[in-house]
Amino acid sequence: MATLADRLDHLLGVKAAEPLADAFDMHTVEDLLRHYPLRYATRGQPLTEELPEEGKHLTVVGRVTKTELRPMKNRKGKMLKIEFDTGAAKPIEATFFNGDKVSYLVREGVRAMLSGTVHWWRPDRWNLTHPDYLILPDKGDPTVENLTSVRGSGALRGMAQSAKGAQGVDVSFFEREYIPVYPATAKVQSWTLLACVRQVLDQLDPIDDPLSEQIRSERGLLAVSDALRLIHLPDRKSDIEQARERLRFDEALALQLVLAERRHESEARAAKPCPPRPDGIAAEFDKRLPFELTAGQRQVIDEIAADLSRTHPMHRLLQGEVGSGKTIVALHAMLQVIDGGQQCALLAPTEVLAAQHYRSLRTMLGDLGAAGELGAADQATKVVLVTGSMTAATKKAALLDAVTGTAGLVIGTHALIQDAVEFFDLGMVVVDEQHRFGVEQRDALRAKAKAGAAPHLLVMTATPIPRTIAMTTLGDLETSTLTELPRGRSPITSRVVPRTQYPKWVDRAWERIVEEVEAGRQAYVVCSRIGEDEEKGRGGKAKTKSDAGEPPSTAAVVDVFEALRTGPLAKLRVGLLHGRLPADEKDRVMRDFNDGSIDVLVCTTVVEVGVDVPNATVMVIVDADRFGVSQLHQLRGRIGRGKHAGLCLLVTDAKPGGSAMTRLEAVAATTDGFELAVLDLRQRREGDVLGAAQSGTARSLRLLSLLDDLEVITAAQELAREVVAEDPGLLRHPGLAGMMHAAVDAERLEYLAKS
Repeated sequence: MATLADRLDHLLGVKAAEPLADAFDMHTVEDLLRHYPLRYATRGQPLTEELPEEGKHLTVVGRVTKTELRPMKNRKGKMLKIEFDTGAAKPIEATFFNGDKVSYLVREGVRAMLSGTVHWWRPDRWNLTHPDYLILPDKGDPTVENLTSVRGSGALRGMAQSAKGAQGVDVSFFEREYIPVYPATAKVQSWTLLACVRQVLDQLDPIDDPLSEQIRSERGLLAVSDALRLIHLPDRKSDIEQARERLRFDEALALQLVLAERRHESEARAAKPCPPRPDGIAAEFDKRLPFELTAGQRQVIDEIAADLSRTHPMHRLLQGEVGSGKTIVALHAMLQVIDGGQQCALLAPTEVLAAQHYRSLRTMLGDLGAAGELGAADQATKVVLVTGSMTAATKKAALLDAVTGTAGLVIGTHALIQDAVEFFDLGMVVVDEQHRFGVEQRDALRAKAKAGAAPHLLVMTATPIPRTIAMTTLGDLETSTLTELPRGRSPITSRVVPRTQYPKWVDRAWERIVEEVEAGRQAYVVCSRIGEDEEKGRGGKAKTKSDAGEPPSTAAVVDVFEALRTGPLAKLRVGLLHGRLPADEKDRVMRDFNDGSIDVLVCTTVVEVGVDVPNATVMVIVDADRFGVSQLHQLRGRIGRGKHAGLCLLVTDAKPGGSAMTRLEAVAATTDGFELAVLDLRQRREGDVLGAAQSGTARSLRLLSLLDDLEVITAAQELAREVVAEDPGLLRHPGLAGMMHAAVDAERLEYLAKS
């Protein structure tokens, strides 16, 4: 007998187990049984009157009623055409292109199984083209359980071989209505997996179910033992559906238990309450605002203010469209914490964004952010910037302001996480673009608070997150969403520019930039790579090996800059910005673009988030097919931030009708970030979202859809929080604890949170 924890090499033998380990990282019985069928071959139920679609895969059982061997027209050899009676009103036609080789087996009167693809060759005629076949004995034949050889081809022959035991081939298996077909490799075929699964199930002991009978009854779920058997060897369609329902719930519950544990640990910590003060810097900042906040901004500010007034730390996600006003909401929250006598840290993913935040927050605060300077307001605080490339003297001064408490607001990059950075009394951490940081990095910064206290946490993202994704990746955080755009935001029009088909359209894009600049406005040109140290081919493009299957060459930003500066934009002031420039030069270029000294900024994705130049109205994205959907949406959000409408041109060599072109057309068709986020996740597929590609293993969520299974995820979240509230650490629920640790490792959950 066997348990889920037993090793496959002990149960199946080393020869059978090693290929499973190499191909799928399978080592235990549970690893094998959690490798669910991809689909099911349906044993020949008589076809209904409904005609099958072109390309549909059919598996049928019946009898050969007619055969005809005829020469092929355009090549040597003969084809075998047969009629196959499945019990339907009309027989099925099938064609074999190696007729000479199969005619002695596939002959009139034999009973067989065929599995192939439907091909319509006339408006009223279709057949199975060169199907796999398996010769079956007649029902009632006394040798049915004791066939000593397999007569057939392709996958059906392989599956029959997998059913072969000491007594011969168990052909009765092929009388099953549903035969599982597994994700496979060239070295480990589906029928090999089927043979291993059948062997393991024959020896499997009853499984202790991690869900109580009461929970299963309330939710109408199968026992896990039944679900694992029926997912592999179902007798009817309802078996498959019920098994998937149970196993899908288990996957959702495992994730939610991890998040519920994290949430419980956070809520158990103590934090210094920071209630709003009517005479503080936050109230004074409100009075000075030159514009009216949206209703959504006011609502979120109130939600955060209530969180900050409690004695346990806030853990909140603030998401909203590009330009929805998240920064001012976060600043208001930080000022409330500063009113409480504590410091705030704002963590940004890049030096460009950190510097942009520093400049914009200083500008918004005015004399309220000028503590220690002449003319500072009475309630003023000090704002400092900490980045890795700052001069030693500048960084030393900023770190001194942080450790002494002189600075109420410290803005920085990953440099803030370093051991050398200390705070006098850190009360709040704000993480901008949370998907750029992991849980460990957030925790490293939060650990800089005083012993025994936990800082409040606000994470922000301009990449909209569908509700199910947020519940699954950030279930330990409360979520606030800004859906309105502040007054003053202008509409953005997007157009795809197919460079190969219409090269003159690209010329027109540069002309449009010239027209906008002549009208007093500015533009971006964004490229996908820097290219300084890369080997160049003709025309300034990186050399590629197309015959090796590498992606096509792309334009480097340094080359595009030179081409535009000396070509179509020669009369304009063109600047260059990318991540390899020295920090002081990056800062200078951004200042020049901000104040209008640069007309056109040729750049990489360093401007993807946080850059705010209201006068910029045009963006040309070169090789747009090399960017993801969310990244394109973020980049596009850099324009249309002022009183003039924005125009985004997506230049591409993607083929018409291809997936890349379809993706770009979808981006051009809508500015709804939530709609694009769903599209992005569907195209990337959820296995990538879960980190399977990142970790290099085949493990991921197999059945749970993070986009479609809202009801399942919600139910799992409710149960997980209920269980953890009653039993922190799951000491009284060892089965659930085991499920949590077995189904979701820390590395994959970490990647999930970043995706």
